[in-house]
Amino acid sequence: MTARIVDVETIDLRFPTSLDLDGSDAMNEAPDYSAAYVVLHVDGHDDGPVDGADTAVGVTEGHGFTFTIGRGNELALQAARAIGERAVGMSVDEIVHDLGGFSRHLLGDSQLRWIGPDKGAIHLGTAAVVNAAWDLAAKRAGKPVWKLLADMTPRQIVDLVDWRYLKDALTPEAAVEMLESRASGRAEREAYVRAHGYPAYTTSAGWLGYDDAKLARLCHEAVAQGWDAVKLKVGADLQDDIRRCRIARDIIGPSRRLMIDANQTLGVEEAIAWAEALAEFDIWWFEEPTSPDDILGHAAIAQRIGPTHVATGEHAHNAVMFKQFLQAKAIGICQIDACRLGGVNEAVAALLLAAAHDVPVCPHAGGVGLCELVQHLSIFDYVAVSGSMENRVVEYVDHLHEHFHDPVRVRGARYLVPEAPGYSAQIRRDTLRTYRYPDGPVWSTRRPVGD
Repeated sequence: MTARIVDVETIDLRFPTSLDLDGSDAMNEAPDYSAAYVVLHVDGHDDGPVDGADTAVGVTEGHGFTFTIGRGNELALQAARAIGERAVGMSVDEIVHDLGGFSRHLLGDSQLRWIGPDKGAIHLGTAAVVNAAWDLAAKRAGKPVWKLLADMTPRQIVDLVDWRYLKDALTPEAAVEMLESRASGRAEREAYVRAHGYPAYTTSAGWLGYDDAKLARLCHEAVAQGWDAVKLKVGADLQDDIRRCRIARDIIGPSRRLMIDANQTLGVEEAIAWAEALAEFDIWWFEEPTSPDDILGHAAIAQRIGPTHVATGEHAHNAVMFKQFLQAKAIGICQIDACRLGGVNEAVAALLLAAAHDVPVCPHAGGVGLCELVQHLSIFDYVAVSGSMENRVVEYVDHLHEHFHDPVRVRGARYLVPEAPGYSAQIRRDTLRTYRYPDGPVWSTRRPVGD
């Protein structure tokens, strides 16, 4: 009997991070890190290996999620349920043999697309379901997702992508050629990243809600722990930001990189003035300086604030926006998000576009589980797509990893390569019970900030 998807379980999962202002920035003053969590349940019958691989027979669940910061998480969850219903009844082999087709099938609902298309809560829900499918596929193959991707041929990688709106910037044939040109070095690069890890930076020191004393203490700790790049949240008050950047730069010294993130709060001219006022602190990149939808605004900022790079992408709706950001030379740092885009497939599209434009990808990971997911994407990018670690770092925040079965591992300023099969997405069942909203023990006695 062929194994099939029989149910899509959805869980509203929220953590009260607002209590300590972890994750606070100029746009989001008191976030509660949250996940619209999805489990794809298989009926338990498994006919054996996939493509002759050493398959973990009997894998009956695929876990995935999308990230929000509290209120509204229920909307993403409802979207995931609506999208996930399209997977019920499909054979697992049908899904894992054609993950590109599966993604296109989910996105092909002619009625749900009207609510999107490819943006908003519907796209967040799509990400949760697609991510769960990749977790399931990788577990069945007995590989972590990065390895499942890196072992694909160039043509198989390219076939994961929906090219309808992207071919004017990069054709599938050119993408295959680019990947083939780097294929001979895959084994060497895989061995290197296994031995040395993947570069990272920390945001944990720089949340906007932290006072100066806590900022200074955490910057000292970051230096002691070996971090060589630190990011601060800015954008609420320029004089405060000048003072905070001075504190950070004095502590981390001139040799470490300092980045800033305004989280969309500024207008174009205001952002340029902000960057000029903070230029004395040798800022490597200025992240989300203005509206995440304003491609031409980002281009104008990029032209004016060099050598500081413009970084954005965590709120870019889809691969088409990345295409346009790159075509307009509006970004110097491409920041994909594993849950804002429609899952692994669309993230692969963004990686291919960025590599074709020779723009480094430094994923956003400031949220519950995002570190766990994006490490796979960056390692795959290094091994099979860009073939480079130059000017590439993955964000790291030291929050909530203890809730995962396969949490990230960091040594010094580098992610260690995940080895367990899957997408590192599975959250512990006791966590799902404790932090389930609104009836889990954590929430039954507490109201969210702002209610």
